[in-house]
Amino acid sequence: MKKKIVVLGATGTIGSKISENLINDGHQVTLIARHTEKLEKYRSMGAEIIAGDITDMETLINAFATADSAFILLPDNVKAENTRAYQREVTSTLIEAIEKSGIKYIVNMSSVGSHMHEGNGMMGGTGEQEVRLNQLKDVNVLHIRSAYFMENFLRIIGLVKNKGLNGTAADGDHAIPMVATQDVAKVAAAHLSNLDFTGKSVHAVMGPRDYTYREFTNIIGKAIGNPELPYVQIPVAQAKQVFLGNGFAEDFVDNLLGMAVAIKSGMMNYQKRDDSTTTPTTAEDFVTEVYLPLYNNQ
Repeated sequence: MKKKIVVLGATGTIGSKISENLINDGHQVTLIARHTEKLEKYRSMGAEIIAGDITDMETLINAFATADSAFILLPDNVKAENTRAYQREVTSTLIEAIEKSGIKYIVNMSSVGSHMHEGNGMMGGTGEQEVRLNQLKDVNVLHIRSAYFMENFLRIIGLVKNKGLNGTAADGDHAIPMVATQDVAKVAAAHLSNLDFTGKSVHAVMGPRDYTYREFTNIIGKAIGNPELPYVQIPVAQAKQVFLGNGFAEDFVDNLLGMAVAIKSGMMNYQKRDDSTTTPTTAEDFVTEVYLPLYNNQ
């Protein structure tokens, strides 16, 4: 039976893939994003397109009111002077919209590491959001605790091409679960359409296995013809200046880097790996199918 489903952040890395899965399966999908130009291709396929910010209360209430389920998330705001305050504002808006609309099924985009509420940078906000959503009465909420996105490596292709190295502020030798977003989207879309969850629950999506940043860099290096490509852990102070130079707010940068530094503490390794949390796309698959084409076109 086809469902009426709302997807927030429909132009994002995850939201766009969830949208495609649901539309291709014939569901009646409402896509909400701040900028909708990239979504127009779905209008002819039957999707409803709404331009709106995630803090637009009335837009959310109206969309949720007739929906069977909705995908929600806590988007980054690189200009936020107080990241946690912004995250709390978004969560408050989402909760009020859920309550006033009467929607009964919510799939929330969270992250591994969200079991902690401090010492994990940006994930402190997603952890708090989980707790607050769990207070909703008579609403089924499933939290997707995703592993580190393999797509994050796409953001530093320029560093690889221009400097001959791969690097972030994270420790290069601590293995963490890494996942391709196409696999996360497939899991989320299935829950949104099947409505196969009750109460408040967590589904971790952890990729095929754990990788170190150095190991992932080695896989990239072999693919681009530079098997000696090094991974360099960039000092926090240096990384911070790069982000600030790109116009990011200082508090946002501190939260972002706080998450990267905390990886070594093991906060990303809390979730249990089993058949239900393991997904198929390997680092080699991702680098061949996604990373390499973008690398060659830059």
